[in-house]
Amino acid sequence: MTWWKTLARGADDLLFPPACLACDRPCDVPEGGESFCDSCRRALFADPGESCPRCAATVGPHVDTTDGCPECRGESFAFESSIRLGRYDGVVKRAVIAMKDRRGEALAESLGRAWAAFVRDRFAAIRPDAIVPVPLHWRRAWERGYNQAEAIARGLATGLGIPCRPHGLRRVRATPIQPGRSATERRANVAGAFTPRRWEAVKGMRILLIDDVMTTGATAHEAAKALRGAGAAQVIVACVARR
Repeated sequence: MTWWKTLARGADDLLFPPACLACDRPCDVPEGGESFCDSCRRALFADPGESCPRCAATVGPHVDTTDGCPECRGESFAFESSIRLGRYDGVVKRAVIAMKDRRGEALAESLGRAWAAFVRDRFAAIRPDAIVPVPLHWRRAWERGYNQAEAIARGLATGLGIPCRPHGLRRVRATPIQPGRSATERRANVAGAFTPRRWEAVKGMRILLIDDVMTTGATAHEAAKALRGAGAAQVIVACVARR
């Protein structure tokens, strides 16, 4: 960085101090880094609990998850496995809620890039060929101003150097919001809600499917089913928060 750029950045930071995207407190932002304070960074990227490799639910330290956990064992999913950033609690929960606001796009994209950097080895082990976000119905996307899953996916794709397919899926039904519904109601609510936009876009690929929150896996299952129907070889789900 040239001296005048350094001087300009210093003046800008003096007038408009960098603030953590997760908590809004002033923080030091490393060169080329993401705008999260040390406290939020630790909370966001250090999942304290063990999770099921199949559905990402929190499990105890001695639970056998060979065939899934008690929550998902016996369930049929179109995706192969799931990973999460953390539990739907604390800073992770606050970040998810903030991302649902139209002003949360910068947070969502920065979170995706930072997530890629902090758990690069885990994503590398998955070996995805492309990243596809769970889409919003056009009406909800218009009301919100953007799709948070797409912004997270863009950040991840940038951080991992993997193609992002933001239009790989289309939501064909404006499904009611899921909170408060039973697992059976959730599955019925999203049944047939997704269709691939271009059948050749994912054919033969290992797809990393991105969503902000996962509860029972019903939405991820329907989205993965559409991708598999379009010829995707495998689908792995990555969610920011698991309820």
